[in-house]
Amino acid sequence: MAIVGSLLKRGIGLTAAVKRPKTNLAKMQRKTLSKLLNKARFTEFGETYQFEEILNSALFQANKEFYQKYKQFVPVYDYDKMYQEWWHKTHEGKKNVSWPGKVKYFALSSGTSGAASKHIPVTKEMVKAIHRTSIRQILTLSSYKNLPAQLYEKGYLMLGGSTKLQDKGNYFEGDLSGITAGKIPFWFERFYKPGKKISETSDWSEKLDKITKQANQWDIGFVVGVPAWIQLLLEKIIKEYKVENIHEIWPNLAVFCHGGVSFEPYKQGFEKLLGHPITYIETYLASEGFLAYQTHPNSDMQLVLNNGIFFEFVPFNDQNFDSDGTMVAHPETYMIDEVEEGKEYALLISTVSGAWRYLIGDTIKFTNVKNAEIIITGRTKHFLSLCGEHLSVDNMNRAIELACKHFNIDIREFTVVGKKVENTFAHHWYVGTNDAVKEDELMKFIDDTLAEINDDYPVERKHALGEVKMTVLPVSTFYGFMETKGKTGGQNKFSRVLKKAEQIAEWEHYVTK
Repeated sequence: MAIVGSLLKRGIGLTAAVKRPKTNLAKMQRKTLSKLLNKARFTEFGETYQFEEILNSALFQANKEFYQKYKQFVPVYDYDKMYQEWWHKTHEGKKNVSWPGKVKYFALSSGTSGAASKHIPVTKEMVKAIHRTSIRQILTLSSYKNLPAQLYEKGYLMLGGSTKLQDKGNYFEGDLSGITAGKIPFWFERFYKPGKKISETSDWSEKLDKITKQANQWDIGFVVGVPAWIQLLLEKIIKEYKVENIHEIWPNLAVFCHGGVSFEPYKQGFEKLLGHPITYIETYLASEGFLAYQTHPNSDMQLVLNNGIFFEFVPFNDQNFDSDGTMVAHPETYMIDEVEEGKEYALLISTVSGAWRYLIGDTIKFTNVKNAEIIITGRTKHFLSLCGEHLSVDNMNRAIELACKHFNIDIREFTVVGKKVENTFAHHWYVGTNDAVKEDELMKFIDDTLAEINDDYPVERKHALGEVKMTVLPVSTFYGFMETKGKTGGQNKFSRVLKKAEQIAEWEHYVTK
C-alpha cells in the first residue's frame, strides 16, 4: 500500500476542504486591486495615474466609485503601448517604473509562430503568485475521486522552456515556464522531471532526445505542457522503446494537465497513444500570469480572483474592436460581478508584474458566472471577419474536432488564411495530418459544420465569402515552419489565423517551395 501517497491524498483533501473559495467575487477583486494599488502607488506609473486617490476610494467608500476612478484615470494598454511608454524603462534597468524595485526577469513571448518576441516583466511577486496558484491546483486533485493514492508519489513531467536563462547583464530572459521551473520549491524537486540538468537544455530537439533516453527510468504520474509538444514527445518515446502505447513505459500515468491551446482538436490523436483513459485538467497560464484552472471534473476553468491579478472584461464586439481586432482607446469594460454568461469578452489584467489595464489578447466566455468559470474562445487578433462571417478560433477548433471524429484522423495543426480575391473574399485552410483524407471531402465537412455552429457564416457563404479551399500537409510542415522562425517548443503555438500580408506571404512561400 502506498502509505505516503495515502497520507498526501488525505492531506490534500483536508486542506482543500479548509480552503474552500469565498463566494463574493467582486469583494475578492476589490481587495486584489487595493493590494496592487497600495504596492505600486509610489511608482512612476502609480503617481502619474493617481493610484493614491483610487486606493482611498477602494478602502473607504462602499460603492464602486473606485472602479469608476480606475477607468477614468488609467488608460487601457496593449503590449506595444505598455512597452513604448513604460516597460522599455524597466527593460533598460530603471527601478520603480510600473512596479516597485528592479525587474530581474523577462518572459519572452510571441503567442504566434511569426510575431517578434515580446519582453514581459516577471517580478518576484509574480513567480510567488504562480507557485501559489499551482499549489492550489494540486489541492483540487482531491475532487478527482478516481485518482489512486499512489499517484501522489509519482513524478511530474513538466515540458517547458530552458531553465538556463539568457544573461543580458542587467536582467535574465527566457520562457516563463523556464523562469518558474528554475525556482520551484525545494520540497517539489524530488517529484519534478526531467530534472534540473535536462531542463537547462535550450535546444528543443536535444531536450526531447534527452527526455526520451531517460523516460524508461522514470515513474511518471502527471504530464504538464502544451498538447502539440507533449504528443510529439510521447510519440518519440513510443517509437524509441518499440512499444504500443505510453502506458507500457509509464504505467502510472494518470493525469495530463494541458494549456496554451484548445485540447479538443488534439484529443483524437492523443488518445491513440494511451493504454487506458487518463484524467485531463485544463489550465490558463499565460506569460503575464496564471489566470485560471479547472478545479473539479466536468467543469470549466475558474478564474483566480485572489492572487495578484485584477480582471476587467471588454465585450468583444464592433463597438470595442475594429475589423482587425484592435481595441479602441476607450472601450466599455466590466468587473467580475457585471458580466453575463454566453457573451464573449476580451480580458484586461492588472498584475503584480506591473501590467495595468493590459489587453492580454485572449477572448473568453463565462459558462458559470457564480463560480467565475470560463472557456477560452480565441484571440482578439485571431478571428476571421473579412465580410461579416465572425468566425472565431472556438468555431474552428470545434469544426476540426468533429472532423477528426468523422474521418477518424488525427489533425495535429491547422491555420486559416483569409484574403480578398477580386470582388469577393476567400478562406484557405491548411491542415496538418499524417493520415489519409481527401481534401475536398474534408473541406466540405468543415464548411457544413461551420454553417451549423455559426449563424453568420452561412449568410456570408451565399454572398461575400465566395471561396473556401483546403490544403492537407504533413504535420512536419507546420513544425518545420516554426523552426525557421525560432519558435519550437515550450509555450510556442502555431497561429490559427493568418491575416497580415507578410505572414501570409512567408507561409505560402514555405509550403510551395
